[in-house]
Amino acid sequence: MPFKAEYIWVDGTQPTAKLRSKTKVVEDGAELPIWGFDGSSTNQAPGDKSDCVLKPVFTCPDPIRGGKNVLVMCEVLLIDGTPHPTNTRAACAAVAEKFADQEPIFGIEQEYTFFKDGRPLGFPIGGGFPAPQGGYYCGVGSDEVFGRAIVEAHMDLCLEAGLHLSGINAEVMPGQWEFQVGPVAAPQVADELWIARWLLYRIAEDYNVSATLDPKPVKGDWNGAGAHTNFSTNAMRKSYDAIITAAESLGGEGKVEEHVAGYGADIEHRLTGMHETAPWSKYSYGVSDRGASVRIPWQVEKDGRGYLEDRRPNANCDPYVVTRLIVNTCCSALAAV
Repeated sequence: MPFKAEYIWVDGTQPTAKLRSKTKVVEDGAELPIWGFDGSSTNQAPGDKSDCVLKPVFTCPDPIRGGKNVLVMCEVLLIDGTPHPTNTRAACAAVAEKFADQEPIFGIEQEYTFFKDGRPLGFPIGGGFPAPQGGYYCGVGSDEVFGRAIVEAHMDLCLEAGLHLSGINAEVMPGQWEFQVGPVAAPQVADELWIARWLLYRIAEDYNVSATLDPKPVKGDWNGAGAHTNFSTNAMRKSYDAIITAAESLGGEGKVEEHVAGYGADIEHRLTGMHETAPWSKYSYGVSDRGASVRIPWQVEKDGRGYLEDRRPNANCDPYVVTRLIVNTCCSALAAV
């Protein structure tokens, strides 16, 4: 019996790309073929040269349709087989391969905010604001937590799909949540994060709720939404000196600007120096410091080995770009030691 393959890809929308998907019916036992789509409808091609190519790169069970059906993350190629200009995965894979001997791995904390009828879930109907932040983070109770049923359903779907989901929690603002993917190497960690995002959007449809990755969904005294990125190499997992080398490399000449430019649109709206962020234009690192650009967990300092957390990436970042930048910067520095 044929099965359904949901081909998923990242489009060319600027400044923040969107996910697109469509379904292909595949004969039982057949390999997943390359496929095509209308790039003129996804900001990836002009109308007179509209054909783009989908190349499967990561496959997992489809937990919504069940059975033999699958979700298929794809790279976008030009018709000559080369990476499309919007294909950020190809460069990520190349850098990951270059530094594969250092065994870099990631854990990404994806924050997001539920919206319904133009307001964050949990904000009063008709306007106004809920009680100030304070009790919502990891809270419990209908007066502090909003959208838990969707979050639980999403977690179950990710686990059924075989994704490396390592946890969830309610975040600081009402209607704001987080899930974590990892530890996984690049580019697979980004493949899985894009699939997890797709599953989040898809299951939220069933509740007539939207999930947004806006880095500052509500202006004023409310937390933004990030994608804190935890990173280590084999040297960092053995030596605290290697962690310091990596942390200092991220603040090297030209690196602050390069990374911030690749960490998501409107990053200056979130990285203000308030609400557990460092200013976007200044680099800092410290132990147990959530107001620094990069945090080294206290347990890592105590153990003398482990990982660091880059707290700058936005919720709306492209994880292929973020992981490529971190691997290239940190592993280049570590290779020079």
